[in-house]
Amino acid sequence: MQSTTRDTSPDTMISAQNICKGFGGVPVLRGVSLELARGEVVAIIGPSGSGKSTFLRCLNHLETIDSGRILIEGDTLADNGADGRAQYVPEAQIRRIGHKMGMVFQSFNLFPHLTVLENIIEAPVIVKGMKREQIVPKAEALLRKVGLLEKRDAYPNRLSGGQKQRVAIARALAMEPDILLFDEPTSALDPELTGEVLRTMRELAQEHMTMLVVTHEMGFAREVANRVIFMDKGEIVEQGASDAFFAAPQHERTKAFLHNML
Repeated sequence: MQSTTRDTSPDTMISAQNICKGFGGVPVLRGVSLELARGEVVAIIGPSGSGKSTFLRCLNHLETIDSGRILIEGDTLADNGADGRAQYVPEAQIRRIGHKMGMVFQSFNLFPHLTVLENIIEAPVIVKGMKREQIVPKAEALLRKVGLLEKRDAYPNRLSGGQKQRVAIARALAMEPDILLFDEPTSALDPELTGEVLRTMRELAQEHMTMLVVTHEMGFAREVANRVIFMDKGEIVEQGASDAFFAAPQHERTKAFLHNML
C-alpha cells in the first residue's frame, strides 16, 4: 500500500479515486472518482440502485471497497496493494480518520430507549471520553440550533420524522466532524416534514460546513449545492456547477432523469 502521508491539497477534504465495489460478484460501483473541497456542498443524484448510497457508505467505511483509493483530509484510508485490491490502514487509523466524518442516515437510527439529549451525548461520552458536564451544554446548543431544545427530555417515539432527523443531525454535529455525509436524509419523511430538515441543512451550508448529500430533493440540489453529480449504473455520468447542471445538462441520461424529476 502506498504512503499514508498527506499528499492532497490542504483544502481537499475527500479524494476518492477509481472506487470499485461489488456485492456477490455484481458490480455496484464502477470506477467512481470524486474530490470534495473544504466548505463545498455537493449533491449526488440519480435513480434508485445507481450506487449513490453505497458510495457514501464506502467513504465512511460502512462498506469496504474492492479497489481504488480513499483519502480523507489527506490521510489515506484505503489504497490498492500490489495485487490491485484495496488494502486498508490499521484499525486505529481507520477510527481516527472516521472521526473526521459525521453521517446522517435516512432512517434516523436514534436509540429508542434514550432521550433526545442522551442520544446526542452518547457518542462524545463513549467514543471521545468526554465528561457529561462538558458535552451537555454543547448538546443543548446544538438542539437550539436545530430548533428542538424543548424536546431535550423527550424520547424518539414522541417526535415526528422531521424532528427525529434534526436530532440525528445534531447528534452527528456533536462529534465535531469536519465533513457531514447525508444519505437521502428526507426520503423517509412526509413531504410537509421535509422542509424543516432541508432548512437545517441550508443553515449548515451557509456556515460553510463541508457536506456530501445523496438526495432526491432537486430543489435543494439546485439552490444549496455548489456542485451536482449525477450517477447511474454505478458510474458518474455527469457533474457540474449546480446552476449550469440544471440549466443545460449535457448527457442524454441526465436529461431524461431530470425530465422525470422536475
